[in-house]
Amino acid sequence: MAKKILLIGGTSGVGREVLRSQRKLGNDVICASRTNDGGMDLFGAEWQAFDATGSDSELNLPEVLDGLVYCPGSITLKPFARLSDGDFQRDLEVNYLGCVRTIRQALPALKRSKQASIVLFSTVAVQTGLPFHASISGAKGAIEGITRALAAELSPSIRVNSLALSLTDTPMAEGLLNSDAKRSAAAERHPLKRVGHPAEVAGAVDFLLGDQAAFISGQVVQLDGGLSTLKLL
Repeated sequence: MAKKILLIGGTSGVGREVLRSQRKLGNDVICASRTNDGGMDLFGAEWQAFDATGSDSELNLPEVLDGLVYCPGSITLKPFARLSDGDFQRDLEVNYLGCVRTIRQALPALKRSKQASIVLFSTVAVQTGLPFHASISGAKGAIEGITRALAAELSPSIRVNSLALSLTDTPMAEGLLNSDAKRSAAAERHPLKRVGHPAEVAGAVDFLLGDQAAFISGQVVQLDGGLSTLKLL
């Protein structure tokens, strides 16, 4: 039976691959984002305008939701001394507070599902200290905290998990991968000697939303090419 999935931010990068993959699986997807980039093909999904950073932005949801995926993110990489209050606030709004607002709105519909799943996104920089990541690692650290807290509070009917990504080849990361030298250096930092691909992330999301992951909740899964746990000699 097709699942009903709410996807926040599904028109670019990882979100678009999640949308493509979920539709290929036959699931009904509501894609909610600030823009639809000129009316691009959404693979038959329903689209609605939604700004997670706006406290008055509202979702039009069905009676029942089986899954929620929150994709909006940011990459703010600066030395700590150059990070302003505004930088920290923007990262919190996009990555954490927007997620909180979305879950709050979707929760009644998720609770009506027999077994619902929420998938959020963190970063390898939370577990592994990386220079210039003070703002984004703080915001994503909050995501890891709420992942575990909500997994406990909403069990057994709603599972909550996060994927902690390393650098992934998306438009948002273009500035970090826009030359052969940058791409090669980024690949060399990972034990698997490459950066991630959005389709690989979408596959992990498919798993966590699906029935095969019905015994998994409260986990932060490192999808990072081994960066957080491996040191090659």
